[in-house]
Order: sequence, then structure tokens, then C-alpha cells
Amino acid sequence: MTNEDSSLWLIFNGEIYNYKTLRKQLEDKGHQFRTNTDSEVILHLYEDHKESCVDYLRGMFSFVIWDRNDQQLFAARDHFGIKPFYYYQSNKQFLFASEIKSILTVNDVVPTINPTSMLHYLTFQYVPQPETMFQGIKKLEPGHFLRIDSQGNTMIKQYWKAIFEPENRPIETFVEEIRSVLQDSVNLHRQSDVPRGSFLSGGIDSSAIAAYMSRTESTKTFSVGFSGENNETVFARQTADHLGTEHFDEIISPNDFFMDTMRAVWHMDEPIADPSAIAIYRLSKLAKNHVTVVLSGEGADELFGGYRIYHEPSSLKAVSWLPNGIKPMMEKMVRKVPFSFYGKNYLLRGLTHLENRYFGNARVFNEDEKRNLLAFHPDLYESWTPSTEITRLVYDSCRHLDDVSRMQTIDINLWMPGDILMKADKMSMAHSLELRVPFLDKELFNIARKIPTSYRIANGTTKFVLRKAMEGIVPDHALNRSKLGFPVPLRRWLHTEIGDTILEQIAGSNASQWFQMDHINDMLKKHRAGSGDYSRKIWTIYIFSLWHSLYINNSTFGRDQ
Repeated sequence: MTNEDSSLWLIFNGEIYNYKTLRKQLEDKGHQFRTNTDSEVILHLYEDHKESCVDYLRGMFSFVIWDRNDQQLFAARDHFGIKPFYYYQSNKQFLFASEIKSILTVNDVVPTINPTSMLHYLTFQYVPQPETMFQGIKKLEPGHFLRIDSQGNTMIKQYWKAIFEPENRPIETFVEEIRSVLQDSVNLHRQSDVPRGSFLSGGIDSSAIAAYMSRTESTKTFSVGFSGENNETVFARQTADHLGTEHFDEIISPNDFFMDTMRAVWHMDEPIADPSAIAIYRLSKLAKNHVTVVLSGEGADELFGGYRIYHEPSSLKAVSWLPNGIKPMMEKMVRKVPFSFYGKNYLLRGLTHLENRYFGNARVFNEDEKRNLLAFHPDLYESWTPSTEITRLVYDSCRHLDDVSRMQTIDINLWMPGDILMKADKMSMAHSLELRVPFLDKELFNIARKIPTSYRIANGTTKFVLRKAMEGIVPDHALNRSKLGFPVPLRRWLHTEIGDTILEQIAGSNASQWFQMDHINDMLKKHRAGSGDYSRKIWTIYIFSLWHSLYINNSTFGRDQ
């Protein structure tokens, strides 16, 4: 899209939810519009505010503007990283896309593994920004913009940052603000000219979104689950019946799950070793049969303190109060004990500084485990960087906060854009389904950041203030239900022939050049013997091996597909 005199050209991916308000303000200033789209609003905002145009946007977006008069390119990504933005830059060209596979179709770009990214992937189960698993291809980070001038000089700048600044005021004030702004956000996210619905797990986050939607329109809801005691569809159906939605659900069989896995990895672009990504792939396929847009509850856990691990700072107080000067010595002593005993892991975590024990919601392999797993590969050992280097910058930025708020800051900056939002966008777009996340609204975060920790984690539960705010809005059975997510029964499946098939596929993928297969075989044996739960470790290696087969083994990637 271009402006009136073709001096600005826009390529845009996403949705601007406050575009109608912005358009009215711009028209009052004399701007003339040729379309009714949110895209054109961005162009006119840029005419008035240049780089500061992003400060006015409320939505999910990644876009590029070519400014012909100033001979410069301007690119930006939304505040939370809901929409992806990849780029590749050389002396000759600047390539950008919403999918890495588009960049890989250019002849000069050869798909090569970034060894440092691989090392971090094994810890985080995703590749932390701004890197990708491909050498030379990067992500523009959330809340950042990029500018390239006519000389090829590149400048990247952060325009927005998620910072917790708790305020000491009555909980009732937060309850009212959450209700008001969340309802407003849901209403804005409902804007569409195509059929829409909502994902529904039966937990408080998706139930809140579905509840607000169903208050104003007939609503379709969707859920998937797995057979067994933690079948999410049972709880989702109860909530749907209470809200009066038209509900659709599906039980995912092991065969369907693994048939979908290869397809899902293709759409990921990079390996994301979160098993729930496959469930979202299947859920999106189900929803696409009925709607084009879905609303979902991503972001509530990070904003309001919803993960059970956020209880840890309180539960470790019996040990963590000890002076910092003696903790390292005691930790070494406990670690040297050659046998396991009740409470050993508790002591180790309590004696370990937060920065060295919390890497986000997933920490799959630690540094020693990675050394034991990996085959000797010069590229790996030359680029070995401990994963604490990734989290250190985030921790340094929030030293003044309590441990729970620091953990949330880690998750908002790393886990959420790297895992939660990446899988949501990739798995939904695989089916041309547009997924929207009303909790990740900058106005709602402006409330969440002020909530004291004692209102987030309280009365033995997480997201306490959100639960208070949703009283009378979501059904009681969903209000206080513990978080499950999509509980994929990997642990159980590895005891069947599925475990053997996974190892065969890892060995035959050529990714085995990176790993010691004897070590992986040993992990499966220990898992089956009950010596530990190795399901996430094996899954992380498996997803990498599938990705390796699709993107690295295929040396003519993109040009034959």
C-alpha cells in the first residue's frame, strides 16, 4: 500500500485494533483516506510522527515502510512479539519476511545451523531472540524498530519495554480496572468481517475471553485434548455449556499427534520443542473448519503471574534466607553427596541464586548435560556460551524487583515471544487462521505492571487478582482450576513403541552427527526403568532432528518446493 503521492510504501502483517480512533484523529488533522483499512492508518501516522508512529498503535503487527523522500527503510514489530519479523542482511541486500522459509528461497541464502543458537535451544526449547537457528538470519525483537538509511547504515532501537512498577493500593481498584480494560480489549479484538470464535481450555484465561465474547454475540468455541485423566475437553465442555457457546472438540490420538508433528515442524521455521505446539496445530485445524479468526488466552500467565513455578520464591524461603556468602559453599557440599535423599533438590534450588536456577518456564538441558549429550563438533565448542548470558541482561534490568516479578520479566522477554507466541502464530497461520490475544494489549499491561506481587500470588493460588476480577464472569469450576495447558502424555507414550520410533527417526535424520546416540538411547532406558522423566529431553532432540531433516538435509531448500 502507498500514500497519496507514493512517497511512502507499506508492507504490513497484523491487525491494528484502535485504527478507527486513530483514523478519526488523523482526519481531524486533514488527512484524507482512500480505503477503510488499518494499514492506511499506519502510513498517515508515519507522515505525522515518523518513528514515533509505533507509540500510537494498539495491536499485533510487523511492518516495513519505504520512505522514498528520505531514502530510508523503517521496520517495526509489536510490543509483545505477537507477529514475527525475520531479516537477513548482507553487503548487497536486506531481506525480510514473516517466515524464514521465504528468505531461504533467495539463492544467496544457504540454510546453515547457528551453533550458538543450537546450544541455547537445548536449554530453552526454543531459540532466544534476536538469533534464529539459521546462521545470518535474525529476529527483530518485540518492542523494537529498525531503520536503514541510503548508505546501508542500520540502527535498531527499543521503543517499548515491559517493566513492572507495583503500586500499593487496594485490590478492589485493580479488580475494577482489569474488568473494564479486558472487556474493552476483547471488544476491540472482536472486530472482523469474517466468522470468529474462541479457543477454550476450561481454565480461567480462555474462559474469560469466551465469557466476554459470549456476552455480546453468539460464540463458537474450540478445544482439543488427549484421552486420560487430564483430558481438557471435559472441562472445556462444562465451561461451554455454562456460557452457552456452540462448542466443538476433538480427542487427539497418538497416531494423529505424530502425523501432525512433521507438518507442524515445517510451519515452525525453527525448532520449538513445546509438545503443546502440536496440539495447537490440531486445534487450529479444527477451528478453521468453522471460523477465520479466533481469540485466545495467551499472555495472562506472564502478565498476572499464572505459572505454578512463581510459588517457588516463597516455598524456598526456609533455605534462601541464608547469607549469600555461604550459599555457594553449601551448594557444593550438597551436590557432592553421592546419593539421592529426600529434599536434596529442594536444598540445591534454595541455595542457588535465582539468576542461576530460573531460565524461564522451560530449562531442558543444563550446561553439563549438554556437554554429555553433544558429539564433538568444533563449531559447537568454539561458540559455547552459557545460557545465563541470555538471561543475564534481563535480570540486570530488573534487579530492584522481587523474585516473582523478575521471573515474570524473564518470561515476558524470553519465554513468551520465543515459545508461547511463536507456536500460537505459526500453528494457527499454518491453517490460515488468524489468532488474536486480548490479554496482550498494552493498555491491559499498563494495569498488570502496577499490581503488587502479594495480589498476584496469594491464598495458595496464582493470578489471584485476575481470579477475583473474573468472579461472576467465568463459571466457578474454571475460576480456581489449576493450570494444565495442553498436557501431552509424552511420558506415557515413551513407554510404548512410540519411543523406539522416535529414536529411529533421530538416528536416521543426520542430526545424529550433533549428538551421542548412545546417550540418547540411555535416556530412554532410564525413562522406561523409572529412573527419571526424560520425556522433554528426548522430545527436544526429536524436534531438532525433524527440523534438521526438513531444513538442513534439504540442500536445495525452497528452490524445489
